[in-house]
Amino acid sequence: MRVKNSSEQIIGLIAGQGRLPFIIAQGAKKRGVRVVCAALSGNAEPELASLVDEFHEVPIARLGAWISKLRKYGASDTVMVGRVSKKRLQDGSIFKLILAYLPDWRVLRTYFIRLRGKDKRNDTLLCALADELSSGGINLIDSTKYCKEHLATKGTMTKTKPSSGVLDDIEFGWKLVKKMGELDIGQAIAVSDGDIIAVEAIEGTARMIKRAGELCKKGGWTLIKTAKPDQDMRFDVPCVGVETIKGLKEANAKCLVIEAGKTIIIDKPETIELADKLKIAIVGH
Repeated sequence: MRVKNSSEQIIGLIAGQGRLPFIIAQGAKKRGVRVVCAALSGNAEPELASLVDEFHEVPIARLGAWISKLRKYGASDTVMVGRVSKKRLQDGSIFKLILAYLPDWRVLRTYFIRLRGKDKRNDTLLCALADELSSGGINLIDSTKYCKEHLATKGTMTKTKPSSGVLDDIEFGWKLVKKMGELDIGQAIAVSDGDIIAVEAIEGTARMIKRAGELCKKGGWTLIKTAKPDQDMRFDVPCVGVETIKGLKEANAKCLVIEAGKTIIIDKPETIELADKLKIAIVGH
């Protein structure tokens, strides 16, 4: 076991799928911070090991293992990012959870005690998870702390500018999508000429984009994506990236509107460059 220097900065990284854990690790290392990674088995990319100081796979449903690995190497403040596959748990059954992942007592306590009498929406589940981690000495922090340069900024971020008609759609759609967030329906809508084409629900933004393209054959529509009204920056922060832009192009969209300061643009320079190449405006609202 490595002995921690009293002046050394260390963060934990609970990593799932995708590019975001890589961006967080790179951002922390640039700031001279030591990174201890608890990589969720079957989800985190093995290549992440080359960017962090400690890399250990941990079972997805054993919070005790997460806590043990992070604390062993001196990590307390921790960022949790990346997607987690839900294919094996589509029916939401606790019995399927037990059979698939053999959860430890911390997971069972979170589910049966911390969530007793509460709804099982993502925010509620994640807050309960954060509380359980905290009880073990792991403090989840703002997941954007080490990637501020990738956050959306106010105004048009691309050289490609939105047309006056698109600006009208943004004004029209923004209030509606924020109201959707208050109702916890979804965080994105597709708008064209003052009409709502599609609303994001459980399928996620990528599938909604495809559906909007199928419904709006003429193209030229706008995607508006926001954070939740009381967005908890520790987890589930809205993200867009290169794949979002590719999807918008395939669906004949012309503009992407995202919430400034609360949306991560994964690989921001590359994403903006691609958007300009494909003539799609990116606007921070």
